[in-house]
Amino acid sequence: MMTGALYLLLAVCLHIRPLSGGLLKLEGELEGSTVISHSQGLVGRLETLLLQGNSSDVSLRVETADGDEVKLIQAHALVLSLQSPAFNRMLQTRNSSTLVLQENADCVAVFEKFIRYLYCGELSLRLDQATSLHKLATKYGVSDLQQGLTEYMSQNLAGASASGHVVGWYEYAVAAGDEGLKTTCLQFLSWNLSSVLRSAQWPSVSAELLLALLRRSDLVLQSELELFEGLEAWLIQNDPDSLTVENALRAVRYAMIPPLELFRLQRYSPILGRYHESVRDLLYLSFQFHSASPMQLAKFFDVNCSLFVPRNYLVASWGTSWVVNNPVRDDRSTSFQTQLGPSGHDEGKRVTWNALFSPRWLPLSLRPMYNEQGAMHQSQAAQPPMSAARPRIIITPTTSSAEFAGVSFQKTVIVSTRQQGQLVVRHIYNFHQSTEEAGDFLAGADLQQRTSEYLTEGSLHLHVIIKPLYQTLIAIKK
Repeated sequence: MMTGALYLLLAVCLHIRPLSGGLLKLEGELEGSTVISHSQGLVGRLETLLLQGNSSDVSLRVETADGDEVKLIQAHALVLSLQSPAFNRMLQTRNSSTLVLQENADCVAVFEKFIRYLYCGELSLRLDQATSLHKLATKYGVSDLQQGLTEYMSQNLAGASASGHVVGWYEYAVAAGDEGLKTTCLQFLSWNLSSVLRSAQWPSVSAELLLALLRRSDLVLQSELELFEGLEAWLIQNDPDSLTVENALRAVRYAMIPPLELFRLQRYSPILGRYHESVRDLLYLSFQFHSASPMQLAKFFDVNCSLFVPRNYLVASWGTSWVVNNPVRDDRSTSFQTQLGPSGHDEGKRVTWNALFSPRWLPLSLRPMYNEQGAMHQSQAAQPPMSAARPRIIITPTTSSAEFAGVSFQKTVIVSTRQQGQLVVRHIYNFHQSTEEAGDFLAGADLQQRTSEYLTEGSLHLHVIIKPLYQTLIAIKK
């Protein structure tokens, strides 16, 4: 017992930290000295100390509130006090050799793993154990474990999505006040919403999460119609209060749904049939949007409101998927067509786009400059390093048209990667003409290695979306 405890005490007091080779270094140690380390052996003896309960001076009785589940763990006060501020306080005020700890059932199930971490500094876990361990780390003030579990969940969202845990992790982050985990989960759900809508976890989404998703413009899904159908299924299954239903229905961007589909929804949707009055004004405005040119509509209505702002739709009329094989080889280009805009007035009108992918584009500030005689400036005679070059995509229309007046086109490039066997969205970049405007396009991506986390089987998986944005032409009244 004393060997392991003294090691922990020394580690805290002398700031011992592990080195990559498994050695230990004391802060302020002289350079050139040799360090002899048996740290792994000490950790092993600490684990044996816990398992066998030798020289234990405190018993932990861990039980649920109803007493149905009880675990007894023989522990050591010094180890618990050093590793946990909460245990330190409890041990200083205890009046017996037994600490009774009440936890919910899922925390009781992993409590031994938690205590082992306090002794050994490591643990193994499954996706379904992450929040229970995080609760314990938070409650007992074990900040390193708390941070490690947050990182674990953030890095395993793809696998968690397949097994239905991301929604639960989001709800837990809200309850625990973990803004970092909450933001990460919400972004993952938003960027992969099409698959979430088809998953078993969709009905378990809370009303608060549902409304948070509906308000976002960065949702990635097939179409606004897919979103409405998913929303309708959720409303029918969960039967929330009328205010929640009305708020959810008013967050749908009906102007992005083709008019024929809007007619069908009005006729056959049980939810719209029941709550038609709540969205009558939005439907009316959407039909006006589809019947007149956006330029005419912009003279009378604010076309910058969310009703007229597209999300990231994956259907072919909005863009194209683009798989760039061996992306470091040379420049690549592709052409594709999109609709001029989502308005029914523009139905049948197409715009052809050219997209150029350059793997080694050099920023203007790093390009060599020449004088009038064609000689390179002396200060720039040296070639810039290849590390300064970075990937870039340029997207331009093949022709200009008078129909483009009053419309600007936002380009969106979605980068997907394979994680835990699933193709998931990793990044979204928005720009007007070139990803240079985004500043961080594929920043830090190692495209040289086929095993790069940005590549799937050596290829870069992109999806390009063209989103028309309309300019309001309403005269300001004085």
